[in-house]
Amino acid sequence: MGFYDYSVTARNGQEVSMKNYEGKVVLVVNTATGCGFTPF
Repeated sequence: MGFYDYSVTARNGQEVSMKNYEGKVVLVVNTATGCGFTPF
């Protein structure tokens, strides 16, 4: 499975396919807050 096979849920609740961004520069940021590197 490759990057463009994934989809994500946008803030508005709609599912967005990564295929929409094929051929474009994409920055992926991990915003997890439940890991050991956050104080909460």
